[in-house]
Amino acid sequence: MTAPRKRVLSGMQPSGLMHLGNYLGALENWKALQAQYDCYFFVADWHALSTNYADTSRIRTFVREMLIDWLAGGIDPDRSTIFIQSRIPEHAILHLLLSMMTPVSWLERNPTYKEKQEEIKEKDLTTYGFLGYPVLQAADILLYKPDFVPVGKDQLPHLELTRELARRFNDIYKMSVFPEPKEHLTKFPKVIGTDGRKMSKSYHNTINLSDNESVVRQKLKTMVTDPARVRRTDPGNPDLCPVYEFHKIYSPQGIQDQVNTDCRTAAIGCIDCKKLVADRMVEQLRPIWDQRAKLTHEPSRVDEIVEAGSKRAAAVASATLQEVNEAMKIET
Repeated sequence: MTAPRKRVLSGMQPSGLMHLGNYLGALENWKALQAQYDCYFFVADWHALSTNYADTSRIRTFVREMLIDWLAGGIDPDRSTIFIQSRIPEHAILHLLLSMMTPVSWLERNPTYKEKQEEIKEKDLTTYGFLGYPVLQAADILLYKPDFVPVGKDQLPHLELTRELARRFNDIYKMSVFPEPKEHLTKFPKVIGTDGRKMSKSYHNTINLSDNESVVRQKLKTMVTDPARVRRTDPGNPDLCPVYEFHKIYSPQGIQDQVNTDCRTAAIGCIDCKKLVADRMVEQLRPIWDQRAKLTHEPSRVDEIVEAGSKRAAAVASATLQEVNEAMKIET
């Protein structure tokens, strides 16, 4: 008899269009996990409200575009449960219940809390929702009792808070309702934005999966390079050039080596260097663009996938919440 697959759960916030950093940092890893685990992937639309509560006008659009990007990028509905957070009210209920027992000091020590406030200075993030979003994140995870949660090292504090809340709940109510999920450590490639900083929606420096070829090429044309290389005849340093980071991701080793050598001797200019990497990037993005076009013209297909995934997720979430009710001796 075949043993059941271990479960993995992860989500993504639709706070903007999905970009290469999201794809290379998360989606590529999710695709690989599908072969080995029972995967649950959800669009965390309620989380988007933690920073975009004042302007919700595009969240529905971002949710839809994210689903299309996932499917076009290789997330297989036959091997993964794909759903939207807000379709499962148990997320909100468990968030409320866990918030009743979460010490405020646990939330204030979260390193992301202050980092995000520094990064997104144009928005007022001194809200309960933003302070408490790790509790919603914990509810998202614990509802499905996953064995593993794919995270990078910088996200480990969030997962540890989830484990602490699981232990606290089990201890207070003297029932082992929540197992403690383990981390599935993931290496994220260094993805630089067009301005040389980390690629981020907040910095408006992204190359999006929904960008067409001409847009991608134009964004790469205007991308910053080695700041010391002012003239075409100046030798450059690929180690200081954001464009070369894309060569490391998209170009074969032979082109990487050639660009590295030619840049240092000024045998190649920045324009030609950018064209080389643009050609490789476009080549690898084209299959995704083709799938995006098909899915965009088949909206019912996306709806069917989300409906089926939400039903499967709801069954698991409902069963877990029933256990919570029994442990707490309440009805929700």
